Amino acid sequence: MSARDRIASTRLYLVCDARPRAFLEAALRGGVDAIQLRDKTLGDRALVAAAREFRAAADGAGALFILNDRPDLVAACAADGVHVGQDDAGVVAARAAVGRDRIVGRSTHAPGQGAAAEADPDVDYLAVGPVHATPTKPGRAAAGLEYVAWAAANVTKPWFAIGGLDARNVHEVTARGASRIVVVRAIADAADPEAAARALRERLEEPVAAAQP
Repeated sequence: MSARDRIASTRLYLVCDARPRAFLEAALRGGVDAIQLRDKTLGDRALVAAAREFRAAADGAGALFILNDRPDLVAACAADGVHVGQDDAGVVAARAAVGRDRIVGRSTHAPGQGAAAEADPDVDYLAVGPVHATPTKPGRAAAGLEYVAWAAANVTKPWFAIGGLDARNVHEVTARGASRIVVVRAIADAADPEAAARALRERLEEPVAAAQP
């Protein structure tokens, strides 16, 4: 099964900066099934070096490893694909760089962008948000829960709610049709990343009625 086929079964997706393998392995044990390396502070050589820890941790857990915004380094990092934002390299360029068997993910912030990504054959999955304003994207206005509900009604590709989500508010997006989420701080800032991931996974997999506040 190709990486592109495997993205549909991904539920809990962690985005973080360069981290030790032990941190990544703990998050994966807790229920993360995709990890993305996003570290704007690193040069090319350091990014490739950091990617080794992500690749090894992902391989050990049978998880996916995605690189943020560097389709040109996907092969060097042995990543399963790349995630590009609206202001990053275009999807066509990303697909040309990574090839047909690797994943291309796309950030979207409004129905128009979501519809474009849904219609684009080079996009394998969408990130939908930010649901809440988040310091990881300063200046980005929250897309809100209405956009999550729109995605549930209109997007057939795998899509992930993203933006300020944690174990206390996952029910807000699952109640509106989300079955996949991306998190950053909820795990990356946790004292116990395994426990944080497990709590998120449990809330994500709760029946929707039980997840209501």
